[in-house]
Amino acid sequence: MQNDFTNTSELNEETEFPCEENNEELPEQRGITDTGIVEVQNAPYNIRVLVIIGQVEGHFILPPQNKTTKYEHIIPALVAIEQDMSIEGLLIILNTVGGDVEAGLAISELISGLSTPTVSIVVGGGHSIGVPLAVSARKSFIVPSATMTVHPVRMNGVMLGIPQTLSYFERMQERIICFVSRNSNIQPDRFKELMMKKDELVMDVGAVLDGETAVKEGIIDSLGGLSEAVNCLYSLIEEDKEAKANQEKEKEKEQ
Repeated sequence: MQNDFTNTSELNEETEFPCEENNEELPEQRGITDTGIVEVQNAPYNIRVLVIIGQVEGHFILPPQNKTTKYEHIIPALVAIEQDMSIEGLLIILNTVGGDVEAGLAISELISGLSTPTVSIVVGGGHSIGVPLAVSARKSFIVPSATMTVHPVRMNGVMLGIPQTLSYFERMQERIICFVSRNSNIQPDRFKELMMKKDELVMDVGAVLDGETAVKEGIIDSLGGLSEAVNCLYSLIEEDKEAKANQEKEKEKEQ
């Protein structure tokens, strides 16, 4: 099979390549590389796309061959989105195996606290800490072929087998259960039941949910693809604009 590469011999010597001299990326390319955020052009509304892929990297740097989402990139990007009045909506696309619990929860809390309308869609997978990230948006979608893994909190490396360690895990697990149940339609007891389910994961406890089951369980709001998620975001933006207009009218009446 022949690769579809450009024949450099056909290029004119005077052809200019942006940022070739210092080997730097263009600003929009840098945004994709560092944060996964893409600015959408020629759309009905000014929205941003946030991509969370691979493994969510926390306080420890993962090996360079790992595909990661770095929380030190995502957090300031979310702060910038909240402050930028020109941004009308945020679409979050997830295909993640999970990762650092603290970093994942931090990002989830920030997304849920945005005043900007948000919609998430799980494609591929939204495993482990990807579950809180998926439900952190106002509305969540999942494609039929995607899966979500729900399991107890685990930690790699050496740890002390003492009651305090078990208590720490239990408290962290409760934080996840509370966040997911607060931002979705699943009850805390049912989510914990899925976490502790046996005979479904090899050498572990937990549950693997496909797209349809995740919606039936109440974790994800709707089954759908990209077009449904984008249209839902547009509807949220319109509702948000209408609510703000009504608030302004009420203030004018009071004055």
